[in-house]
Amino acid sequence: MEMQELQRLKNKFDIIGNDAGLNRALETAVAVAPTDLTVLITGESGVGKENIPQIIHQYSRRRTGKYLAVNCGAIPEGTINAELFGHEKGAFTGAIGERKGYFEEANGGTLFLDEIGELPKETQALLLRVLQNGEYMKVGSSKVEKTDVRVIAATNVNLAYAVAMGKFREDLYYRLTGIQIQMPALRERNKDDIYLLFRKFTSDFSERYSLCKVSLNHDAINLLTSYRWPGNIRQLKNLAETVTALESRPVTPSSERVEIGPAALMRYLPDERDSMLPATTGPGPAGGSLPDGDKQMIIKAILDLKGEVDHLKRIVEAGGAPQQAPTPMPAGLPHYVDLPENEPEEQLLEPEGGALPEGTTIRKAGDELIERSLAKHGGKVKLAAAELGVSERTIYRKLAEWKKSGK
Repeated sequence: MEMQELQRLKNKFDIIGNDAGLNRALETAVAVAPTDLTVLITGESGVGKENIPQIIHQYSRRRTGKYLAVNCGAIPEGTINAELFGHEKGAFTGAIGERKGYFEEANGGTLFLDEIGELPKETQALLLRVLQNGEYMKVGSSKVEKTDVRVIAATNVNLAYAVAMGKFREDLYYRLTGIQIQMPALRERNKDDIYLLFRKFTSDFSERYSLCKVSLNHDAINLLTSYRWPGNIRQLKNLAETVTALESRPVTPSSERVEIGPAALMRYLPDERDSMLPATTGPGPAGGSLPDGDKQMIIKAILDLKGEVDHLKRIVEAGGAPQQAPTPMPAGLPHYVDLPENEPEEQLLEPEGGALPEGTTIRKAGDELIERSLAKHGGKVKLAAAELGVSERTIYRKLAEWKKSGK
């Protein structure tokens, strides 16, 4: 996309910034707009994901149809099916009449489902059916309805991690992730974008309330752009408006601008030490911070380690000798629940690492071999299966059995 065309797009949708990651997201949105492909927008909360589905809708053949945006995380679990698919009269208490759902209302247009990761499992199954063949049923009805809706979804959680934890359907995950558009966090963007956004927000706010525009001196700009911005653009906008409201003054013929320094700005920046996980200072991802999914896995690993230490402490305090704990299953393994039960087990060959103790049953031996191999290969099922000489499905079936048994 030519730079002039890209700038016209930004002006049309009031998007500020020149970061390469931002430009790439906008170009991808325009490129996929003419198709009916499902799009998943990812990124942290407050990065401006809501702009992308509007761009896709306006550049698509559906631009004359309705555009509806739904926050899935804001709808109670008990009513979300009725909200999305509609309901018949008397379908539940309070259903005094028939009601259209969002999929019926947006027929021929675009439906934006924000916070898709918050959908209950039952609703995920219903959504998958709509995405596959455009069919759904209203709550309280047995009649199959049809709809022609372009679905765009967004999430601020790691859906792959949610699949691994059994909170999100794997088949729906793959159906949604055909086209992914990643919106960069504010700390990962070009540092100049941060001050450009600040100037935009303070200018809009001061114009609205007839206040002097706020500018920052050099040291204050450095302070502003070096902050992590965990709340991203939403947090920056709130800070810009707060600073303008409290540090500015009404416009006069002799004064239209107020300049503030780092000491004044510091009063409005939250202490970064309040964050549970600080930004990394060494080599790492752009912006010096860990992705949300990695943070969650680190926190889980810390909690698991604490549990093991507490277990050993109880054994020692009871006067017993600590025994070697079984190798824990690596975090982040996929959760498969729809595996066939009648497929015969394959014979497992003993990997390198020594023979198993005498008296071990065949089933227990197989479990031990799989645990060893998965731990050796960092949880990579494909490598473990190759070493054991079995199919990946055999290992996935074993993982499902272990999950059901609480192992």
